[in-house]
Amino acid sequence: MAWLMVVLAGLLETGFAINLKLSHGFTRLVPTALFAAFALSSFGLLTLSLRTLPVGSAYAVWTGIGAAGTAIYGMIWMHESTSVLKLVSISLVIAGVVGLQLSGSGH
Repeated sequence: MAWLMVVLAGLLETGFAINLKLSHGFTRLVPTALFAAFALSSFGLLTLSLRTLPVGSAYAVWTGIGAAGTAIYGMIWMHESTSVLKLVSISLVIAGVVGLQLSGSGH
């Protein structure tokens, strides 16, 4: 169940990153509201799952799913081969790997 929450949090993280791009400086109401909802849901689920899971592993899975989804969206629907979305995605993957390495024994 905890891993399912991490996967769902990763999918919500994809929405968080996409809506960050779509909000255009938070001037559009719907993307901004979705941004807040996706962000709170993603971080909330991740926080709950970390009560029973190793921090590094859960964080790596969360960032990996979020990064992959964001990059796929940017490349396919926005036709962007080099974009802010890809930079965010790469940063998330790096952060996940670093988190996994730093976690060592888990918690």
